[in-house]
Amino acid sequence: MTYDNRRRFIQGLSAVLASGSLPLSAHAAMGPNDKFDLLIKGGEVIDPSQGLRARRDIGIRHGLIEALEADIPAARAQRVLNVAGRTVVPGLIDLHAHTFPYGSAIGLPADELVPYQGTTTTISAGDAGANNFAVFRRHIVAQTRTRLYAFVHIANIGLAGFPVPELFNLSYAQPESAARVLAENADIVIGVKVRMSQNVIARHGIEPLKRAIRACELSGKPMRVMVHMGGVESAALMNLILDTMRPGDVLTHCYSGAPNDDGEGTNLVQQGKLLPAALAAKQRGVLFDVGHGGGSFDYTVAEAAIAQGLRPDTISSDIHAVSGNSPGMPYLTWVMSKFLNMGFSLEEVVTMTTANPAKIINRLPKHGTLQVGAPADLTALEIVEGTVEFVDTRNNKRQGKVHIRPVNVVTAGVPFGRPYTAPFASH
Repeated sequence: MTYDNRRRFIQGLSAVLASGSLPLSAHAAMGPNDKFDLLIKGGEVIDPSQGLRARRDIGIRHGLIEALEADIPAARAQRVLNVAGRTVVPGLIDLHAHTFPYGSAIGLPADELVPYQGTTTTISAGDAGANNFAVFRRHIVAQTRTRLYAFVHIANIGLAGFPVPELFNLSYAQPESAARVLAENADIVIGVKVRMSQNVIARHGIEPLKRAIRACELSGKPMRVMVHMGGVESAALMNLILDTMRPGDVLTHCYSGAPNDDGEGTNLVQQGKLLPAALAAKQRGVLFDVGHGGGSFDYTVAEAAIAQGLRPDTISSDIHAVSGNSPGMPYLTWVMSKFLNMGFSLEEVVTMTTANPAKIINRLPKHGTLQVGAPADLTALEIVEGTVEFVDTRNNKRQGKVHIRPVNVVTAGVPFGRPYTAPFASH
């Protein structure tokens, strides 16, 4: 190697190391005597990103999917997780959750939700604002096995003051402060959260949303806005919200039936009719998220909106310390079950909780898939057949014939529970 070639090689290697990551292809190829760190064996794999629904074994090595084959002998692995009779999907992603415990008034530890949700990734939907996001990053993200991303609240106090509304005083909404947090934490931050319900913003109209968009623009990064709706001040404001949102922004609680402060229905479906502005927003690329929660999913709204062309892009839980105790039980797999019984296929509800939210996050190659080279995140599910009753957040009930139950979760190649890695390690 000549001096110039050697110098260019060293410079290139230094640049890669400085970036903090190596390409997925950089890990060493398996030799004939090498073993997988973990083998997921015997399950029916559903990966909509590959159009795959078949029995497959999954070999995991160095935190990545190394092999996806019809039969991998158990002897080829250090450890085996037997999932025979289960359905294996890419690790479930909850686009709207509240996972900033101890800092947000309603946040829950993401790892404690795993047995109930089967989630490998959650997005903290505005728990932290500019004033307390560093606590979330340094003390929660760093100590949590579940992958954590976040929308930063446009209010600099985030949800620390809940149940006191954070935007009655609009001075808390500081685009410049939020923009700095976005720019400095772009590896885990995917945008700005703003709550636009009348009981949160009083009569400030469209201004909170304008400030959230401004924060994204000031950050200089490709950031999205997540808009919380439900019980907005007026039908006119609901239309203005829809018209103001940009392609790629997310409208959460899209099937909310919550009334405004005067008891009026001012959301996407009014007098049984879907707002034309909602369909126009969807056509130009605004994304619609379920965000079930404790007060934000109404069967009558969802059924009417879907029948009139407004299908969800993502299914999320809006799980938090209040909603988790509500009769609607908004754990992610339970919300998926509601849509499964509304006529969506299993592949569709899996897509809306894996590949679709992963595209919105857009931080990890092949996230939300089980493709070779993807992060080794997966969820094993039991599809339970039998009569079941569901209730929404306005006491509307529906009968179903099947529900989804989480059984096992693997994140970054490490199972939650057996078989344990020794020495224990995680990403």
